[in-house]
Amino acid sequence: MKTRTAVKLAFPKQVKKNDGYQMPFGLYKIIHILQQMNISTSDQELILAQLADSWAGQDQVTTAEIRHTLLAVLREQGLNDAADQYLTVRHQQLADWEIQTNPEKRLARLQSKDPTLVHENANKDSNVFNTQRDLTAGTVGKTLGLKMMPEHVAKAHLRGDIHWHDLDYTPWSPMTNCCLIDFKEMLTNGFKIGNAEVESPKSIQTATAQMAQIIANVASSQYGGCSADRIDEVLEPFALRNYEKHLRESAEFIDDPDKQERFAKKRTKKDIYDAMQGLEYEINTLFSSQGQTPFTTLGFGLGTSWIAREIQKSILRIRIAGLGREKRTAIFPKLVFTIKRGLNLQPGDPNYDIKQLAVECATKRMYPDVLMYDTIKKITGSFKAPMGCRSFLQGWKDEQGREVNSGRMNLGVVTVNLPRIALESDHKMEQFWEIFEERMELAEDALVYKVQRVLDAQPENAPILYQYGAFGKRLKPGESVKKLFENERATVSLGYIGLYEVGTYFFGPTWEKNKEAHDFTLEIVKRLAAKCKQWSQEYGYHFSVYSTPSESLTDRFCRLDTAKFGKIKDITAKEYYTNSFHYDVRKHPTPFEKLDFEKDYPYYAAGGFIHYCEYPNLKQNPKALEAVWDWAYDKVGYLGTNTPIDQCFKCGFKGEFKATAKGFECPECGNHDPKTCDCVKRTCGYLGNPLQRPMVHGRHVEIAAREKNLADGMVE
Repeated sequence: MKTRTAVKLAFPKQVKKNDGYQMPFGLYKIIHILQQMNISTSDQELILAQLADSWAGQDQVTTAEIRHTLLAVLREQGLNDAADQYLTVRHQQLADWEIQTNPEKRLARLQSKDPTLVHENANKDSNVFNTQRDLTAGTVGKTLGLKMMPEHVAKAHLRGDIHWHDLDYTPWSPMTNCCLIDFKEMLTNGFKIGNAEVESPKSIQTATAQMAQIIANVASSQYGGCSADRIDEVLEPFALRNYEKHLRESAEFIDDPDKQERFAKKRTKKDIYDAMQGLEYEINTLFSSQGQTPFTTLGFGLGTSWIAREIQKSILRIRIAGLGREKRTAIFPKLVFTIKRGLNLQPGDPNYDIKQLAVECATKRMYPDVLMYDTIKKITGSFKAPMGCRSFLQGWKDEQGREVNSGRMNLGVVTVNLPRIALESDHKMEQFWEIFEERMELAEDALVYKVQRVLDAQPENAPILYQYGAFGKRLKPGESVKKLFENERATVSLGYIGLYEVGTYFFGPTWEKNKEAHDFTLEIVKRLAAKCKQWSQEYGYHFSVYSTPSESLTDRFCRLDTAKFGKIKDITAKEYYTNSFHYDVRKHPTPFEKLDFEKDYPYYAAGGFIHYCEYPNLKQNPKALEAVWDWAYDKVGYLGTNTPIDQCFKCGFKGEFKATAKGFECPECGNHDPKTCDCVKRTCGYLGNPLQRPMVHGRHVEIAAREKNLADGMVE
């Protein structure tokens, strides 16, 4: 609504929420309510004038005052139908709040197999008992968590202004999110799991077996992904023990030192392959207490010794070979291979042959994703693998000035719905930034509460993390966990989604080549980064901008905004929002166009990012993939490969399965039985099998209706 009356009128500066939270008065919210009720422009002007008169001289009003005054003015204007509609929606909001915070009602939805609950995670099989147990606990945890957090934060989450990630675990439980496990510390100094005191391993086979146990225990003690950084270098000393043992054994039977060495190397290489194969199988057969295979990432590629090289090659060869008799593609662990100039980038580099193997592996199994060593250092301040799929620690040094990466962690994520800010701005850039500032205050409150809640943990709550080395420092029972998080040792993340839709709203659907539009969307991420820097200085934790892996959020935010604003071409009408800073997937850019467009954003979103490129079947043309990797080396830090690798064991088809209304199926014979085919797709940062654990593409009518009432956003 654009009227001179609205501009001239004076309204209070502040609104006080039910829980005491104060925020700027948002006239745009009242205007939107009036528009939703189809009130004429002239009547809207009269209503706004009366509201301004009612609050004349007040610097602050409460949400209760806003509701009562607006209702009274509607009645005075004879708009009784609108007043009744307003009351109906308000009552529905209260009823929905009761539903969302009532464990019994939410459990009833779970028992009725509401697909929005049982298929919320693409890598959780809701048919198995421990997943069902986790879903039950998470269902209760969500309702209790909403009541625990500040009410204005909880309601903003339900409305879709922001998204509080992992509500099934936090804030009800003071758990951490993702981490880089300090395997070097644990394997060197030993650790304890349950009743077992575990000593430092004497072989690489024992080391990888211990790693699997650590991963299972860590995954059950936090809710995010866990990573093993520089695994080739971490495991090297334990494989060396194998070599030394074989060398001693060979001396008993072989006199020639050269033959002794060849024998010991051959046996050690076999030990390495067996150990890495065992780790691959163990991770894929593990189930954490959350009812899923641990979300695990292995970072490797920088080791230069013959042992480290052999570990790298074994990881890749095992992944190429596949799992089981049918040679299925392993979903976990995610593999992240490091490319470094002078080490493996160009022909003639000492490890170039391993890069060639990595290229082959990516064409056949999608993994490994690749990290560009020099660019990662530029973006994040130091080199390290991501925590889980894409969350990055920033460069950090301890009291002695030593760079520390492993043993650090993330405390949680809150994501801001950027397209909603644009839609609420009514195409006014100034109003966009005003609402943006309002959302930043809201996100700050949410993130600070996440940190405060994690500080309630005791070392005894998660011994593997706090007492036995996974987080680096070993705390004693009763010690404060804060010392592991403060001074910016831990990150806490401000997520975002939908830069494409924001650009489209202001500049049209082909804005990718418009410099003004690109600069505007980049400015949004810059301002997110500036807020995080400000909060880091204020609170002492590293707040970072996170390009959210919005697996289900692309759908959720869009549905809520469709309910609130209707179907808007190229924004809500396509029924999803574009993940973080990515190029519009409908436009099929070349890898070079896509990466050139996206390359600037991660410098301001250093807390989490990844780029993907879509390719046809590359098995016969691996040089094409290597060409993209080489071109991207100085441009992007973290790059994933999406290429068709589906297999049908019934008819022998290999390639890309066909997407149908019933799910993915073999294009040759129509097979979609997960027992006789292997369908692997990228679900954000990780791979997933949509045949076995389907994504949610629809909502029950009654749930959609409830969420529409929330999205209508009647002033609280």
